[in-house]
Amino acid sequence: MTLPVMDLRGLPEAEREPEALRVARADAGQPIDLARGPLLRARLIRLGDDEHRLFLTMHQLIFDVVSLFDVFIPELAALYEAFSTGKPIRLPELTIQYSDYAYWQREWLQGDALAAHMTYWKQQLAGSLPVLELPLDRPRPAVQSFPGAMEPFALPKSLTDQLKALSRREGVTLYMTLLAAFKTLLYRYAGQDDIVVGSPTSARNHPQLERLIGYLLNTVVLRTDLSGNPTFRELLGRVRDVTLEALSHDAVPFDHLVRELHPLRDPSRNPLFQVFFTLWPPRASREAGWDLTSLDLEVGAARFDLVLEADDRPEGLIGRFIYNTDLFDASTLARMRGHWETLLHAIVADAGRRLGELPLLTDAERRQLREWNETGRAYPRACLHELFEAQVERTPDAVAVVFEDRRLTYRELNRRANQVAHHLRGLGVGPETLVGLCVERSLETVEGLLGILKAGGAYVPLDPEYPKERLAFMVRDSGLTVLLTQTHLRAKLAGVAPTLVCLDSDGTALAKQRPENCRSGVEPGNLAYVMYTSGSTGRPKGVEVTHANIRNVLEAQIKAFRLDESCRCLWHLNPAFDASISDIGTCLLAGATLFIEPDDRLRDPTELTLLMRIRQITHVDLPPS
Repeated sequence: MTLPVMDLRGLPEAEREPEALRVARADAGQPIDLARGPLLRARLIRLGDDEHRLFLTMHQLIFDVVSLFDVFIPELAALYEAFSTGKPIRLPELTIQYSDYAYWQREWLQGDALAAHMTYWKQQLAGSLPVLELPLDRPRPAVQSFPGAMEPFALPKSLTDQLKALSRREGVTLYMTLLAAFKTLLYRYAGQDDIVVGSPTSARNHPQLERLIGYLLNTVVLRTDLSGNPTFRELLGRVRDVTLEALSHDAVPFDHLVRELHPLRDPSRNPLFQVFFTLWPPRASREAGWDLTSLDLEVGAARFDLVLEADDRPEGLIGRFIYNTDLFDASTLARMRGHWETLLHAIVADAGRRLGELPLLTDAERRQLREWNETGRAYPRACLHELFEAQVERTPDAVAVVFEDRRLTYRELNRRANQVAHHLRGLGVGPETLVGLCVERSLETVEGLLGILKAGGAYVPLDPEYPKERLAFMVRDSGLTVLLTQTHLRAKLAGVAPTLVCLDSDGTALAKQRPENCRSGVEPGNLAYVMYTSGSTGRPKGVEVTHANIRNVLEAQIKAFRLDESCRCLWHLNPAFDASISDIGTCLLAGATLFIEPDDRLRDPTELTLLMRIRQITHVDLPPS
């Protein structure tokens, strides 16, 4: 093979390092042709007169981590030393080749020993294997994709030492402790208690294989039961048992295991497991004069949904989350990294806590939660109609409502609502009195609603399109004695309510009532309205809402939707639908203009769009359909 040399000394010194990394990423991202090879590429980068960097890109078919750090680098160091000093090369001859290992494995796969191992795996992975449903940032592609990114982490040496001390006390390895912690993280994220994780295991179980370069890793499937919300200490015991059993049967190649188990295949996911865990062992010390550092290099690929890799270093555990960028955002993995570190601190502090009690949130997230929950603020102890009356004082001549070619200012609307209120007071309406409101969308609807509230009563909306039987039930169930309506609806309501007040034909009588604000003694804790449910699960039920309840909602909506006196709001929702009060209330309490249109004009999307343009509507509340 050739060793191309790239000389970067012609670049300014500050640009050489970024350019070297760009070249490394490009080399790593270039596909390797398995049919033609080569499966190994090398490049020498010259950064200075006496500073060089060797980049190697190798396919995983021919290299594993042990090959790299325990065989290749020590031999490279020995050869470099020999060439540099003129000493003879003293590398021992290999007693076997990789082809010998492959031959042994094929022979073993045909023996009786394989059956005993497969019995364990078929029992351990029996039934329908759980699919880990982590919360994703976007829908999973129909066919699995592999774009990836990396989120590195570095644990303090003090935390690493505490994790090792915990492992010793509990009679487990550091690998088992970190695996149990990772499974706890997945358990909390997915809300599942049957967690399957893949992990590599080395097949270098014979002295002749220790100096062999090649891929001698296998993948084991670690399935752990986390049911019952156990303590972390209890989970450690479960993970220890599962890990030891799996490692005692790790001779079965993963591809053979998949063929034998015949899992239900899903082209969008990896078979058997979707997440992977690795803890690389401590690196052996190097020859004198050789210093080895690790650099996480993004290659833009991820083999699984999520991978957690960790390295045990003298300065503490370092590692990285490798994630599929078709599924997760970088911000999500940054939060996950923080949760991982918080979880590890909590585990070493008290391994006796149950998994569901172990904290995940970082200090910054807890502060953010406290800020989000600091929602207390001053609000007026006033009823809905009193807030409306205050707005009338501020903008008496502003247009409050528009219905076709008719319009009312805030002063006019308030006067007409007051006359309705005084009339209702004469009929005995006061606090906690329920008054029916069965009108088609019109000026009378708003006048009647405000009039009921001003009289101290609570309105009960009845949709004129309801069957007469349902209307009769609602009147009977709520105990209504007074009902506001319109003349053309009298026939449908005949016999339904004892007292009918027609807001249109009774206008002369209403006009004789006093125009000043009506004082009924109603308080914020009194009812403002009773809204009946649809009855889809049985009989309709009346839901009681107080002035304080709806006032809080309306004030929050006015702020959230930035409503003010310049806004033009379209009342779209049915008066018998709970959210309709938001259409009316937010508009009138903010001093905006409420536009009312007949129902038939609101049902056609084309006409509705044209209508909103003509009316220059700024706010409308529409159902998704």
